[in-house]
Amino acid sequence: MIVIKTREEIELMRESALIVSKTLGMIAKEIKPGVTTLHLDKLAEEFIRDHGAEPAFLGMYGFPNSLCMSPNTQVVHGIPNNTPLVEGDIISVDCGALKNGFYGDHAYTFEVGEVHPDTKKLLQVTKESLYVGIRETKVGNRVEDIGYAIQQYCEKHGYGVVRELCGHGLGRKMHEDPEVPNYGKRGRGKKLVNGMVIAIEPMINQGTKSIVQHRDGWTITTADGKPSAHFEHDVAIIDGKPELLSTFAYIYEALGITSNEEEGLRQAPLVL
Repeated sequence: MIVIKTREEIELMRESALIVSKTLGMIAKEIKPGVTTLHLDKLAEEFIRDHGAEPAFLGMYGFPNSLCMSPNTQVVHGIPNNTPLVEGDIISVDCGALKNGFYGDHAYTFEVGEVHPDTKKLLQVTKESLYVGIRETKVGNRVEDIGYAIQQYCEKHGYGVVRELCGHGLGRKMHEDPEVPNYGKRGRGKKLVNGMVIAIEPMINQGTKSIVQHRDGWTITTADGKPSAHFEHDVAIIDGKPELLSTFAYIYEALGITSNEEEGLRQAPLVL
């Protein structure tokens, strides 16, 4: 069952989402060669708690950490460890926070130093596909219109769109209805209506769409050993249109990046 949120509830969800956004902005400053993902995980847990929230992933379904940290060929659900990052790595950081009874959940794939141009293009296209999907999140469309747009955008670049993992509804539970796949057919799936809040998260592989789950029960990698990218935003539907609850602005501020990609996707002003 899809749980429709009131305006007041959406504003509480925005607060949770922005704690995640700020956490990712803090992490952006710390990602560099020689740093371990376990160190970054500890920084994130402390930061989230200092902002009056709880790390949403810690203990959820038995997950042992506050961040899912998935380098290079890992698609999602990577477990932080003591292996240092090295020049040329990419690292997907997926973060969640629980505050006021509502969840925020989003992700960004970072470059560690200078990465290969082919890998850089994968990250660029995957992030662009996220916004392609977000712009389909409006009253009158259906869930698979989002996935269709993402799939078409990524496959025209020759990339593999993961099928087994998807976005989801978000609210008082981390994973609510509806599931939001990154592929699909136009006009199919649940109707999009005002008050829906969903997490849209393209998981795109440089090569095959096929994935492998490891024996730890969490780590998922590409079947062909090529890199994978993952970006995620929390999106509400307000007045028929998509409203971004999360932002990459804190990341861009930390990294000195100028971007207008979120323009027109937020009614409420974002104050950094």
